[in-house]
Amino acid sequence: MKKASFLSITDQIADRLRSEISAGRWTDLIPGKHQLAAELGVNHKSVENALRQLETAGILVSRGAGRCRKIAAHEARENRSLRIAILTNEGMPDRKQEFHIESVHALETAGHQVIYAPKSLKTLRFEVPKVAAMVEQTPADAWMVYAGSREVLRWFASRKIPAFAVFGHRSGLRIPGMSPDKPTSIRAATRHLIGLGHTRIVLLCRKLRRLPVPGISETVFLKTLAAHGCHVGEYNLPDWDDSEEGFHECLNKLFRVTPPTALIVDEADYFVAAMQFLLRRGLKVPEDVSLISTDNDPAFKRCHPPISHISWESRPVVRRILQWATNVSRGTPDFRQSTTASTFVAGGTTGPARH
Repeated sequence: MKKASFLSITDQIADRLRSEISAGRWTDLIPGKHQLAAELGVNHKSVENALRQLETAGILVSRGAGRCRKIAAHEARENRSLRIAILTNEGMPDRKQEFHIESVHALETAGHQVIYAPKSLKTLRFEVPKVAAMVEQTPADAWMVYAGSREVLRWFASRKIPAFAVFGHRSGLRIPGMSPDKPTSIRAATRHLIGLGHTRIVLLCRKLRRLPVPGISETVFLKTLAAHGCHVGEYNLPDWDDSEEGFHECLNKLFRVTPPTALIVDEADYFVAAMQFLLRRGLKVPEDVSLISTDNDPAFKRCHPPISHISWESRPVVRRILQWATNVSRGTPDFRQSTTASTFVAGGTTGPARH
């Protein structure tokens, strides 16, 4: 399993400074390390390391000790405006997510035009020929693909047109992308449940996360169970059709004979559906079944007790998307994949297992 990559404080500062330069905040000289450290609220040594990193990348040019660095001429030139097409996973639900709204605003503020593909991946049933036909018919300079399957992202990686994978099964593919570091939080969530006495734990995620092979988060989940002596099999990562009917059929099967005592549900919409299913069966949360959502949702803030979930910051994702668009507009190769930190937040929907 490929080890997850994390952005160090130096990398985060470098990304922030690169974005500010791209946005035109500084066009000739960049402020010194002490001024930047005070503005960013970080150690000046970390800023110095980030500035040196930008020097190595050819973005900044040293003018000698004690003097502010100069921004390279090719960084200061005007960016080419792009027409960026967004291929969502489910359409309108994806457009309502916080990171999406912020990303579109940042891209448009930078002078790019954002359009939407006429159909979502779900509507196209993740079939590569259908995706290919739609892409060919959609005039765009670059594509952003939300939660793409491995086959879809492999196709985009093989094309000349630039594409960016927002989430999705992209590990090992030559395509830039960013996503939350879910594996670390999935491990923490699974350990939390095991610590509460749960052994019958099920992770419910869509097919693109399970096939052709389980993704990194799903693999971490299964390995964490095994490491704690839990029996691991198809029961823990069940197969189901990616539809509302398929989801409820899967739940019916799970609770027919040996019901799980804990569910980790991928995506907030399916989490709500799982809660509704349990309510109809007269099962209480967390007394009968513990529930964890792998995503956060604005509605969770209004719930009492709080929902157990995985939380992550959207700003690093937005900055990375803007950086990619800037590189594409300048003809600069960009295939970097990265993650942003996520955190498991234990709430009132998890409790001791009832055996």
